[in-house]
Amino acid sequence: LECDLATNLVGQPLVRQQVMKGVREFLENRNPEKPLVMSFHGSTGTGKTYVSSMLIRYLFQGGLQSPYVHQFSPIVHFPHAEQIEQYKESLKRWIQGNLTNCGRSAFLFDEMDKMHPGLIDVIIPFLGPSWVVYGTNYRKAIFIFISNAGGEQINKMTLDLWRAHKDREEISLQDLEPAISKAVFENPQSGFWKSGIINEHLIDLVVPFLPLKHHHVKQCVISELIQQGLEVRPGVVQEVADSIPYFPEEEKIFSSTGCKTVASRISFFF
Repeated sequence: LECDLATNLVGQPLVRQQVMKGVREFLENRNPEKPLVMSFHGSTGTGKTYVSSMLIRYLFQGGLQSPYVHQFSPIVHFPHAEQIEQYKESLKRWIQGNLTNCGRSAFLFDEMDKMHPGLIDVIIPFLGPSWVVYGTNYRKAIFIFISNAGGEQINKMTLDLWRAHKDREEISLQDLEPAISKAVFENPQSGFWKSGIINEHLIDLVVPFLPLKHHHVKQCVISELIQQGLEVRPGVVQEVADSIPYFPEEEKIFSSTGCKTVASRISFFF
C-alpha cells in the first residue's frame, strides 16, 4: 500500500503520511480502543475516492466487492429528507448487523456534504471507545467519510500560501485544519453540522487533499495512457493537460477538476 501510494497518488504528500501512519498504527494494535475513523476533504479530482478504494483493495480480499466493505451515498441510499427517521433506523441496523458478522468491516460514506444533517449521528455508538455495543465488539472496524466540503478553503489557503512563496509541499496539517473544521463542521448544509461525531472528537484523522498543479495533471495523463495501453507521447500529454481548466483566472496555477476528467479527455487527442 505504501509503495502504491508513493508511486500512484499524485501530489498529496500530506495524505500519504497521514493515511499510512494512521492505518499502520491501527492495524498493528491487536486491541484498538476504538474503530479507525478518517475524514477525507478536498475538491473534485484530488484523489479522495482513489485513496479510499486503494486502501480497501489492500485491506480486503475482493476490494470494494468484499462482503465486509459497505459504501453509502446520500443520493442513492438517503435521497428523501422526509424519510430521515426511517434512514436512521435502517442505517443503524445495517451497521450493527454487519459488525456482528465481521468486526473487521469497513464503511465508506461518500459525499458527506450532501448527507442530511443529523442522520450520521445514529452511528456514534459504533465510533467511540466503548468495549461492546449491542453485544458486538466493533473496535476493529474502519470508517471513512469522503467530502468535497472544505475543498474551497483548502484551495484558497494553498493559493494564498503560493502567493506568499510557500511551496505546496511545505504545507502542514496545522496550516489547514482550522479552515477545514470551520467549513465542514460549522456549516448548516454539511452532514457533520452540529454532529456529536465532532463534539465528541470521534474522528481520528482529518485528511486534506490539496489542489493539483499542471505538472501533477501531466503525471495523471501519463498514468492513464499507460493504463489504457497507449503510447506516451509528450505532445499528447501536454495537450490533455492544457485542455483542463485551471484557477485562478489570471495565473492558472491549480486544476479546477484535479485529475477527474483526464481519462475521458484522452480519446480527443489520440
